[in-house]
Amino acid sequence: MKDKSKKRIGGARRQNRFAAPGRAKAAVFLDRDGTVCDEVGYVNHLDRLKLYPWTAEAVRRLNRADIPVIVVTNQSGVGRGYFTEELVRQAHRKIAAQLATQGARVDAFYFCPHHPSAPVKTYRVDCRCRKPSPGMVEKAAKRFPIDLKSSYVVGDSYRDMQLGFNIGARTALVMTGYGRGEYEYHRHRWPRMPDLIAENLLEAVNRILAEPAPSAPAASRRTRKRKSR
Repeated sequence: MKDKSKKRIGGARRQNRFAAPGRAKAAVFLDRDGTVCDEVGYVNHLDRLKLYPWTAEAVRRLNRADIPVIVVTNQSGVGRGYFTEELVRQAHRKIAAQLATQGARVDAFYFCPHHPSAPVKTYRVDCRCRKPSPGMVEKAAKRFPIDLKSSYVVGDSYRDMQLGFNIGARTALVMTGYGRGEYEYHRHRWPRMPDLIAENLLEAVNRILAEPAPSAPAASRRTRKRKSR
């Protein structure tokens, strides 16, 4: 459900992995609770919503790099009857407003209100949008020209990592929210590890931005060389 609410190293400029030519670009998909804002269980009142102190700087750095920032969040509390879809939208408007005061911007928010065993019948759906299913990302990709395989999913749960695996993106697990507990107590059962593990969103963003662009395929390099002659 959609909520409408060049790196210098040694003096030389290096292209990062998000600056690949062409229309489609990489995006960074962010989990909400435990990644962007404090994990407090269900945010059933706006007073419970608190951004992490480093969130604005992290998002601002992505904005400056011209990378779309998209929040994708499971909000099964709607289906459980704890709060309404409108409260979720209000929470996202609050996040957007607080980020704006610090010069940062989320390009879009998407949320899933469903759960297969939701007490509220309307939301008792085995849907395609609940993470780790890719529905919310697919909606974003229809709106934005996104190269999913060059994108990142950042979150505090292995479910977020599974979303990244499902769409062919890279993944970053943060140690905020549920992240540290999941990593310390459950990683031995994970069939695949995240690409990055970071203390928080800002560290994850810094490491993502520092990654070099993927090498061009050999055939592509030869074509460009011929054209330059």
